[in-house]
Formats: sequence, structure tokens, C-alpha cells
Amino acid sequence: MNDGTTDSQKEKPVLEVDNLGRDYRMGTAVLSVLNNISLKVSAGETVAIIGASGAGKSTLLHIIGGLDQPTRGTVRFHERDIYGMSGRQRTVLRARSIGFVFQFYHLLPELDVLENVMLPAMNSNLGLLGFSTQLLTPKQAGARSNPRETALSLLQKVGLAERAVHLPAELSGGEQQRAAVARALVNEPELLLADEPTGNLDSMTGAQVLGVLFGLVRDNRRTLIMVTHNADVAARCDRVLKLQDGRLVSA
Repeated sequence: MNDGTTDSQKEKPVLEVDNLGRDYRMGTAVLSVLNNISLKVSAGETVAIIGASGAGKSTLLHIIGGLDQPTRGTVRFHERDIYGMSGRQRTVLRARSIGFVFQFYHLLPELDVLENVMLPAMNSNLGLLGFSTQLLTPKQAGARSNPRETALSLLQKVGLAERAVHLPAELSGGEQQRAAVARALVNEPELLLADEPTGNLDSMTGAQVLGVLFGLVRDNRRTLIMVTHNADVAARCDRVLKLQDGRLVSA
């Protein structure tokens, strides 16, 4: 009997945010940026979070990605409370399962494009962190055992194969952001977090980068949460939420 529930709704969510709050102290005053944020995201879903500048969108994304500690509430990745983990365990989680794309490309200027894309795979020496590589998926294990091959394949997909040995300064802004997308995916992360990924680009270049990003996300069934102030960019996602007065509401 069909109860009207979709397969994705029956699956346990990849990410669950429950009653999340983030306060900042300014002298004796307390500024509440996020209040009672709750969110569930399914595998393969693309979610946009929109809102005015300063609304707390980046703060929320950083907390979801384990980069910033919430004041209250929980963030669960596959039912594991990431802020119930040690700092070292969160580092392992980010290295294994979460990729980040930021508005500013953060490519290391002294490394060529290929080396920049390879960097997360080279740095994620999970054995040193007490993480069993036996728990990696075959694709993740392959990415870490052959980081150069994986990086070259991604550069081909983002249209930068011929720029692999160029330094970031020799690339346009759009090319640098495409390299940043490839870098975010080199470890085969399950969850991709993008913070204003086209905010530094003109509309045509931004559209090209988005085409690459969404193509890779959907081809590999990645889960994407993207912060943006651009309604047209947000409309490309399966679901759009608005951060307003510290709370998430349907857009």
C-alpha cells in the first residue's frame, strides 16, 4: 500500500539540525544570531539557504560543517552528534565526509592547480588521527591512494585539465572557483557545503561555475547545502529556505 511517502522521506536523513542556537557576547550584551534552527536533509538533496547579508547564513553553514561551535542545540551527521565528538573526531569527519566551497577561493598561491586540488587528499592522513581506512568507501579509498589521478579526473570534469600546472594567479576568477570545486570533491565527500560560491563572479562566469557544481553533485549523488543571496541561484536547488530573524522559514 502506498502511503504517499517518497523513498527519500523514508530514508534516514544524512543531516539533522535540532533547536540550534548561536549567541555572541558584545560586552555585557548578548546577540543571538541563530535561534531554534531545525533542519533535516536527505541523501542527494540540494538545499539553498537565502537571506539578507548579516543574517547568519555563513555562521549556520560553518556550524553544520563542524567549523564553529553552537551555543545550544545539536547537529547530527548520520545520527552522530558532531559536537558530542572530540575535536580530533570532527577533524576526521570533515576530512572524510564534508567538502567546502567558499566565496573566496583560498587556493595556495605557491602551488599549481593540480597540487591545490590534491591537497585535501594529501593532508587527510586519517591513520594518524586514529581513523580506520577500512571504513572508507571504495571511491574514497581510491581517491586517497591515487590523489593525483583523482585530481586530474576532476580537473578534466571542470574543464581545467590544460591548466593543471598553472599557478592560481594565472587563472581567471571563474577558473579559480572551478578549481576550488574540484578540490572540495577530491576526497569524495558525502556532504558539500557551498558559501556564496558565485558571489565573487560576474553572472556569466557564475552560471558556468554553477553548471559544473550542480552537474558534479547530481552525477555523484552528493548532498549539497548552499548559502546564497541570489534567488536565481537558489532556485536551482530542490528546496529553498530563508534565514530571517535568526530562524529558518520556507522561502
